Amino acid sequence: MSLVLTRIDNRLIHGQVLEAWVPFVGADCIVVANDIIAGNRLKKMMMQASVPSRVRVEIGTVAESVDLLKSSQLSCCRVLLLFGTTSDAVRAYRDGLKYDQLNLGNLHADRGKARLSCTLFLNPADVDDLEILDRAGIKITSRCIPADGEQPWRRLIPALKGGMS
Repeated sequence: MSLVLTRIDNRLIHGQVLEAWVPFVGADCIVVANDIIAGNRLKKMMMQASVPSRVRVEIGTVAESVDLLKSSQLSCCRVLLLFGTTSDAVRAYRDGLKYDQLNLGNLHADRGKARLSCTLFLNPADVDDLEILDRAGIKITSRCIPADGEQPWRRLIPALKGGMS
């Protein structure tokens, strides 16, 4: 298996992923690792139906997705891995999934979150999660779409000063 992109995007599968990221990285498989979507049959079916038939799609809990990615079932695939939250990414890493880079795509506004960019809002727990991954040697960058330049996540942190409660 070739992990061509590991991304946190709380929308998971949507037009931007399908129309921009899949062709940019040449993915032929999308793996969604998120307990909430995996447990919601209707949302899971809707996501699966939105993916073109030429792209394999697997949606499971974080634990199921880690097991799948560590198995040989996707050995011939170019995988785009999507997490819904920073905690999903940390759980997968702690469960033994190794990845070198992490793209912060869309983490939308919510109570207690501070704005770092137009599509990236983090709370203290998110920052703690990213610190764990950063210390593990994972290169973490913010990049909404392929045409955007990558920004190291730490460069965005000054925007947090005074913005988190």
